[in-house]
Amino acid sequence: MNGILEGAGWFVIPLGLCSILMVFILAERLFALRNSKILPKAIVDSFVTGEVLELEGDHESVAGRILFFYQLNRPDPDALKAFASLETARLERGMFILDIVVGAAPLLGLLGTVTGLIDVFSGIDPESGLPDPTQFMQGIAMALTTTMLGLSIAIPALVGASYLSRRVDMLTAQIYVGVERMVDLAKSNKAKA
Repeated sequence: MNGILEGAGWFVIPLGLCSILMVFILAERLFALRNSKILPKAIVDSFVTGEVLELEGDHESVAGRILFFYQLNRPDPDALKAFASLETARLERGMFILDIVVGAAPLLGLLGTVTGLIDVFSGIDPESGLPDPTQFMQGIAMALTTTMLGLSIAIPALVGASYLSRRVDMLTAQIYVGVERMVDLAKSNKAKA
């Protein structure tokens, strides 16, 4: 492992930063997108039974904040949907960083490859046509290790970003179904009154 990091040269710094960002964003979003923080079971059950408007809203979950907003303001359906859109947009917080890592890590690896090959070819003795063995080995090491590190960072970042994106889409759809249910229940309550 130490040889890999040495072989990557100074490229280990930006690649390491990409790796740290990837791990942080993946861990934070996986923690933040838990069902209990987005759609707690009690609220989901109340959507099904039609008792959601009787629950107390809170600030602990996305659905709780939407319910709290409804109870506090009694907004029209469009305002409720706009607030729900604002809440669901927050689910994607920081995910653009994963997209940057997915693009930047392999490009940094490619830049390291090119840099390593330039070192190899610049170390060729013009008279003999043979490269300096030390410079040759260092250049090839940089070319191969930066490529490997860049791909080793980009692949899990791509998989994680895809999973999180799908999870956000699913949660957003569930929230919008719940908001529609709230709107229908509010309309039926007004019609009864």
